[in-house]
Amino acid sequence: MTSHIVGYPRIGPKRELKFALESFWEGKSSAEELKQVAADLRFSIWKQMAEVGIKYIPSNTFSYYDHVLDTTAMLGAVPPRYGWNGGEIGFDVYFSMARGNASVPAMEMTKWFDTNYHYIVPELGPNVKFSYASHKAVEEYKEAKALGLDTVPVLIGPLSYLLLSKPAKGVDKSFSLLSLVEKIVPIYKEVVAELKAAGATWIQFDEPSLVLDLEALQLQTFTNAYSELESSFSGVNILIETYFADVPIQTYKALTSLKNVAGFGFDLVRGTRTLNFLKSGFPSDKYLFAGVVDGRNIWANDLAASLCILQVLEGIVGKDKVVVSTSCSLLHTAVDLVNETKLDKEIKSWLAFAAQKVVEVNALARALVGQKDQAFFASNATSHASRRSSPRVRNENVQRAVVALKDSDHRRATSISARLAAQQKKLNLPILPTTTIGSFPQTIGLRKVRREYKAKKITEYDYVNAMKEEISKVVKLQEELGIDVLVHGEPERNDMVEYFGEQLSGFAFTVNGWVQSYGSRCVKPPIIYGDVSRPRAMTVFWSSTAQSMTRRPMKGMLTGPVTILNWSFVRNDQNRHETCYQIALAIRDEVEDLERAGINIIQIDEAALREGLPLRKSEQPFYLEWAVQSFRITNCGVKNTTQIHTHMCYSNFNDIINAIINMDADVITIENSRSDEKLLSVFHEGVKYEAGIGPGVYDIHSPRIPSTEELADRINKMLAVLDNRVLWINPDCGLKTRKYSEVEPALRNMVAAAKLIRTQLASSN
Repeated sequence: MTSHIVGYPRIGPKRELKFALESFWEGKSSAEELKQVAADLRFSIWKQMAEVGIKYIPSNTFSYYDHVLDTTAMLGAVPPRYGWNGGEIGFDVYFSMARGNASVPAMEMTKWFDTNYHYIVPELGPNVKFSYASHKAVEEYKEAKALGLDTVPVLIGPLSYLLLSKPAKGVDKSFSLLSLVEKIVPIYKEVVAELKAAGATWIQFDEPSLVLDLEALQLQTFTNAYSELESSFSGVNILIETYFADVPIQTYKALTSLKNVAGFGFDLVRGTRTLNFLKSGFPSDKYLFAGVVDGRNIWANDLAASLCILQVLEGIVGKDKVVVSTSCSLLHTAVDLVNETKLDKEIKSWLAFAAQKVVEVNALARALVGQKDQAFFASNATSHASRRSSPRVRNENVQRAVVALKDSDHRRATSISARLAAQQKKLNLPILPTTTIGSFPQTIGLRKVRREYKAKKITEYDYVNAMKEEISKVVKLQEELGIDVLVHGEPERNDMVEYFGEQLSGFAFTVNGWVQSYGSRCVKPPIIYGDVSRPRAMTVFWSSTAQSMTRRPMKGMLTGPVTILNWSFVRNDQNRHETCYQIALAIRDEVEDLERAGINIIQIDEAALREGLPLRKSEQPFYLEWAVQSFRITNCGVKNTTQIHTHMCYSNFNDIINAIINMDADVITIENSRSDEKLLSVFHEGVKYEAGIGPGVYDIHSPRIPSTEELADRINKMLAVLDNRVLWINPDCGLKTRKYSEVEPALRNMVAAAKLIRTQLASSN
């Protein structure tokens, strides 16, 4: 009986790591106290898997920020600006790379493949002096071994690390990062040697990049890297793990041809076509780690169906060569369903969080060797039957509304230039108008009020008055700072997706279903279990209240359908695009109500549009078609004078710029500063963008406060490629995670920079 877990959530069942990190960053606790919390979490994770009966338990999947940054530390690839002079990398350098500090900005952060998890992008070049600078993988293996547990240390493989990197500032863009493979392989050899010396019998190399459409050079680099590592693999079993999609056939052949590799892991949930490759041939002396338990969603596994797949695989690769596994790391799921004491009983029976998925993996492994738990399988079958037949899942009116959608529902009737002219006549904004993305700092007092209202410790009257008071404070601050287009600060919202999901039918919510996004940032994705509709208005009261407090334009703030979809745990019993169209129709109702209430600027955030882009190019056009259509459905019926904004953040948008243009928004605000103005390069290359655009001028995920001069310089870079009549000035993202002591001076400098450039433009005319 062999079972394996690719990786496990590290944040803790009640966000213990989040609170420990924030306490350390605020100087309230020591490094040793942070390390002790981390050690306790690791021990509980390992112990849980061991008690269930998992054979291959992962280690080195814990991280204080993200596992790509951990690999950067392991390789000693620290950018010079952080002042590292060698030796073991400590928290000061590590967290400076992740978050920046008072004197230097953080490294770029972007999405991990097509998930809502983020990683810190390595900055590499020909002059990087790699060295073995973090022994974390070995230390965690030894830590587990001292507890009596033989774990499988997990490393990000050399190909994926290089493909996830970018050229450092000043390095020619034509420089091949893959040429660095010969410099980092020796360090991987050192790590492997130390792990072998410590007693490791298996080492897992994660190579998720293998599911991409690799070019010949990239695939050859992979083969060369592992050929070079081959000699160091003697005496230890090597597993190469892939996930998130099918492995292309040429890659499959190259992967399974490697020597001195004991096993290969495949995602058989999102990579269903891989099964055909396995049927056509698999090395007889290798182990197949079959990822049949979904690591990215929270629905209970169909154990009977998975067991059938495993039995087919057993017939292909041999009875003792199949290892039951998760499709990917369980990092992307909530931690433990046992903590959900308030969740609807019927819906709860349909679910499995990380802890339950570990049990599912073990149950399948036992069943595969003839030790089937009949009661467990029967209970699983009952829950699936309950879900299929439940009347709460299907709404015939919603189904008919989606079927009735016509092409005219997908685009506004007039051109962008005509709309912008009508909007400017009504709004009378200055050139380079300033705004923010939506949220303002979520103070301890504000969170307390929301918490007490949910617990019914204060009345609705007191809650509404507290929210109005907070909105008034935010409005007055923006007016005092001189911001042109205001927001109400979203004090009533803990999370942008959760807030809307709570008011839409077809959604369920957890109390402790937290998932790590990066560092201490956690999200609690809603669960879409049924057809979606909007029973009543969701934001009109708050937006109207805020607009009544000022004469300046107040943005209505909504989350778009694609982002709600991509940031939720989505039902797997119908196509994702059908669910997205349902959400779009619900948001359209809200947009039209906001317009009727006199809100002239409505922002429909699509922060996660790029995130959902399929990893394989052949699947991308269809996704972009329905994703863009979903956004356009939300606002296709508004007047020319109603200005539609959208916002996107922390992804590589350059490759989907045409789809962004096709969204037909009047204004888009988009992350730019942390990625070294990468977005601007598409405009240097001649892309014409006629709508309003606000590339972020500063990074809100860092506590660093940019100067007026620095911000003015960034605006001038934007004006080199964008017309001043379409350029907006704004931060990269919402401000909820920052403190007012950081927000006020940063926004003051942003407005001052905009005014400075306006003056310069006026004097040059």
